[in-house]
Amino acid sequence: EITYGDWSSDVCSSDLAAPSSQLIKSILFRVSAALILFGIVYWLLINLMKSPTQFFQASVIGISNGVLYALIALGYTLVYGIIELINFAHGDLFMLGTLFSAYFISVWFGLTAPSTAGYLIFVACLVTTMAFCAGINVTIERFAYRRLRRAPKLAPLITAVGVSFILQFIGIRWNGSGPKTWNSILPAGEIVVSGVHIPYTTIISLIVTVPLLLLMTFIVSKTRRGKAMRATAQDADAARLMGIDVNKTIAFTFALGGALAGAAGLIFQQTRGVTSYNLGYQLGLIAFTSAVLGGIGNLQGAVLGAVLIGLIQGLNDGLPIGLGQQWSQTVVFSILILLMVFRPTGLLGKPMVEKV
Repeated sequence: EITYGDWSSDVCSSDLAAPSSQLIKSILFRVSAALILFGIVYWLLINLMKSPTQFFQASVIGISNGVLYALIALGYTLVYGIIELINFAHGDLFMLGTLFSAYFISVWFGLTAPSTAGYLIFVACLVTTMAFCAGINVTIERFAYRRLRRAPKLAPLITAVGVSFILQFIGIRWNGSGPKTWNSILPAGEIVVSGVHIPYTTIISLIVTVPLLLLMTFIVSKTRRGKAMRATAQDADAARLMGIDVNKTIAFTFALGGALAGAAGLIFQQTRGVTSYNLGYQLGLIAFTSAVLGGIGNLQGAVLGAVLIGLIQGLNDGLPIGLGQQWSQTVVFSILILLMVFRPTGLLGKPMVEKV
């Protein structure tokens, strides 16, 4: 026969065991994270001491790639934040942006070298390519995603994959199955600062992308349309009751994301000088990883994740002590997996609260 005293003793011992095991797990978790962080910092310091010039040169390349990834990553995080859809077709929209900009500059206007007229055409191409990709993205939302908003999550996800294949088919018909090279109308020189070479194309990329990122942040956080976007993302039904046109708000979100993808397409085409039908898969996967790393649905997180991934790639590829370019993707995704283990919501993401 079990007495009251025996029962209370058993309960107390089990209650004490649970917190102690949780404490041990928490300590191991923190120690593991600290060791990984120490290893990364140690690796960076060793490379910085071994070759400071090479370290900063790789950092410049990484930041240049990072801001390009950020333009694409924001399209993923904008759409996910408002309708919780991972738009796998977004990378292929970027690919169409590279093709449109290449034909706009080199074929339709026949420009193949830097010139004063070329800079004006570059600005015109930027605006036109952003409008082109925004229009395609709005069309995709209207005819492919709108009717599936209340469908099971798998339906719009599969639809996004199907749209991706359609855009890739258009890319093959437009560009061909192999990559094409194009001349750039941007200046080919560079400036040298303490032995670090900074190409003019990198400077122009930053001049174009940073204002676009700031403008997009201003639109989302300060304008009435941005407030409507945030209200729709929080609760679409409540936003509709408050008089917000949810369909127009979501369409505007797709337009904004598409415009950023178009800008990224022009910058990539002019700085890399190549187009290919499968660029959307390669760059889109990296950009999506950036959005997840920073916290999917968080705008600042997407930019932070993109810059970090650009830096990781640049440092791994360019430092004297590194795994090299052939292991670049492995390094990026290994770091992503480790981060997801220790912080599943991403760097700036917040835990999702289930609405009931």
